[in-house]
Amino acid sequence: MSGFNNDSRDADTTTVGVYRTSTTVAGGRRFSFAAMVVSGDRQGGVGVGYAKSTQVPSAVEKAEKESRRKQKKFNMQGRTIPHMVEGRYGASKVRLVPAAPGTGVIAGASVRSILDMIGVQDCLTKCFGSSNPKNLIKATMIALGKLRTREMVEALRGITLSNTEVEDAITRGSAAIPVARGAQKAQGPVNTVGDERRNSRGGGRGGSGGGRGGSGGGGRGGSGGGRGRAPDAGAPLAGDPPPAQA
Repeated sequence: MSGFNNDSRDADTTTVGVYRTSTTVAGGRRFSFAAMVVSGDRQGGVGVGYAKSTQVPSAVEKAEKESRRKQKKFNMQGRTIPHMVEGRYGASKVRLVPAAPGTGVIAGASVRSILDMIGVQDCLTKCFGSSNPKNLIKATMIALGKLRTREMVEALRGITLSNTEVEDAITRGSAAIPVARGAQKAQGPVNTVGDERRNSRGGGRGGSGGGRGGSGGGGRGGSGGGRGRAPDAGAPLAGDPPPAQA
């Protein structure tokens, strides 16, 4: 049975949608806004708030306060739910199916907001009928309220039950997930292709051989005097004797 969660100060919130309505009066049209917000502690507690106001920020703020006030605690099985369950509200029906570790949450935006805030990380969902987000969220909350753990069933019936299929799947999936051995991130691979060729050139770009432009043309960083132009054909070189005067 789900119970109320009074300690909701550290709850995370997400806005599902903001809706605008208008009414026609003598002076024109008057707009009002409604917001639906989901809050949860990601540890089994989640609540839904719906509030209205003439401004969007105030409507969202009122919905957040309501969602924290209505937050409830639901039963979970590790990172998933204990068993398959269905919830119906109006013309919408939502089915929640447990999944093995590593599957992720396969759901639409409305149902995903509930499962993310409650802390479910592996779950399969299916929606039937109307796709109205308000009805889907309420149907999901009704489905979560039907969850029962194996310990709760044993206490109600006075019997002893063996491990369920979901518990066995969680055990097998957890054994297959690799465990990080250190807190440091693994370094990416270093590209060493072409290192031997670059080292055999003896200096690479701008090395002793003059690099681009060679020693005669004064390549970039070479021994020919830096980056410059090649000498003119008629200009005397540095070691030539001066021309004889007539």
